[in-house]
Amino acid sequence: MMSRRPICFYYGDGRLPELSRYVRVVLQPDFYRPAELRYLAAQDVQTLGYLSLSEDQGPPAPWQRRERNPDWGGAFVHVDHPLWVAHVIGQAKQAIAQGFAGLFLDTLNVELTFPEDVPHLLTLVAAIREEARPAYLLANRGFGMLPRLAEIVDGIVFESFSARWTDQGYAPWPPDVLEFHAQIAEQLLQLELDLYSLDYADSQGLTDFAERRARQFGLQSSVSDRALSRT
Repeated sequence: MMSRRPICFYYGDGRLPELSRYVRVVLQPDFYRPAELRYLAAQDVQTLGYLSLSEDQGPPAPWQRRERNPDWGGAFVHVDHPLWVAHVIGQAKQAIAQGFAGLFLDTLNVELTFPEDVPHLLTLVAAIREEARPAYLLANRGFGMLPRLAEIVDGIVFESFSARWTDQGYAPWPPDVLEFHAQIAEQLLQLELDLYSLDYADSQGLTDFAERRARQFGLQSSVSDRALSRT
């Protein structure tokens, strides 16, 4: 039997046979019914439901800030707003009840936008851990919350470790950024966590570069397009 790849980030729907080729898959909860999640579990695939912790793609709500993410259009939120906390924890509980084996915690880089929210975000992650235990928690970056974050989650994804998407297409990071990312990766290796990279590429050459560099720094590699539409 062919060995399975470590992880897939897929934001479409269906494709259960293709997803069965992975140990873990990150999916959008709205796109999968409990029966589909049971099918994947029967194939020994660990399903992780997507959860945004500091941005909201929904309609106007009292927890939203005026500022929006320029790349995706979602509203930044007041992470400590009681209604937002209840909303996120409700989503987490619903995903677990639906059949997901864990959660993928996204939009954790508030130290770059609203650094005053870092302690509030840590509190929210800890609350999710309590509600979802013993579910698997995978964090996307969140480096501003280390080392405390490492005590709460089971794994960390280094999104755009080597390659990224830009307005002009897909490209490797410039050398100074690659060096900075290498320093972070070396710090992550000191943690007893599952470590992954998620890079963006549209050519075999760029894909090979990202996968080779992930191996060099002890990260399990995943490469996709901006829309995370590949399996």
